[in-house]
Amino acid sequence: MKILVTGGAGYIGSHTVVELLESGHEVVIIDDFSNSSGEVLDKISMITDKEFVFYEGDVCDKNFLESVFAKENIDSVIHFAGYKAVGESVANPLKYYRNNIDSTLSLLEVMDNNKVYNFVFSSSACVYGVPDTLPMKEDFPLSPTNPYGYTKLFIEQILKDLSHSNDKWNIALLRYFNPIGAHESGLIGENPNGVPNNIMPYIMRVATGQYDKVHVFGNDYDTEDGTGVRDYIHVVDLAKGHIKAIDYLNSNDGLSIFNLGTGIGHSVMELIKITEKVNDVAVPYVIDERRPGDIDEYYADPSLANEKLGWKAEKDIEDMCRDAYIFAFKNN
Repeated sequence: MKILVTGGAGYIGSHTVVELLESGHEVVIIDDFSNSSGEVLDKISMITDKEFVFYEGDVCDKNFLESVFAKENIDSVIHFAGYKAVGESVANPLKYYRNNIDSTLSLLEVMDNNKVYNFVFSSSACVYGVPDTLPMKEDFPLSPTNPYGYTKLFIEQILKDLSHSNDKWNIALLRYFNPIGAHESGLIGENPNGVPNNIMPYIMRVATGQYDKVHVFGNDYDTEDGTGVRDYIHVVDLAKGHIKAIDYLNSNDGLSIFNLGTGIGHSVMELIKITEKVNDVAVPYVIDERRPGDIDEYYADPSLANEKLGWKAEKDIEDMCRDAYIFAFKNN
């Protein structure tokens, strides 16, 4: 199959491209490098020793997308492209609504024009908001706490409406929990442009001496050590979930929703301490005020993905912290 991956040079996208290529799929990547680097493409080639097609451009641009579809015989699409920082979305919501929703609408319209109906969407556990109980299941009420989460929720609704309107569409909504870690080669990993908005690359820049200390946003949450608890999942496990989703769409019609997580919660302080232990490094930190939009704790019930996709996270939190450090050290 030939699969279009938007945002394929990004963190999750690049790891998914590697898994797709190693599974025998043909891959077409679109990326505008707004939060990635062209060097990632070279590293994908080094890891896989396989060819792929790349187009630099904006997924909001329908004319650009039409030109790509005209050249490539695309069978399925995995859509990663979009802004993803919770804090930035609170400070600049219009940027997030415009980009994340426009890009998806443009892509879906061009897919429809070209009769391509298999679609995997990069959603988020943010759509659940503050859960009444844990673990979080796919049928929980949806109530995001920040604009980033609302962009994911609105796009999910668009996709549900699209699926109801036309039974040709086969759609998988993958609700990610918190991807961290890096490819075992150390060649690709999470390396955002500028100051990281996510916790793990910030920890890694402190661990490798680029920054003085980690800013831990809040230690008064209702958790065991007072810092926020999340379901961290190794990015390679997450990438493999997309391969399973593509395979699933080939034999299952309609729209399906899956949590991709480990089902285990870890705190920010645990991440710091485990990083120190497994890599024999010091990670100084300071406690700051909470960030708007963050919640105390969440972790997944991944049993539906286990059952329907045949997918299960295999790597543990020590693997995540070790692989993330190896990548950060090699790319310091």
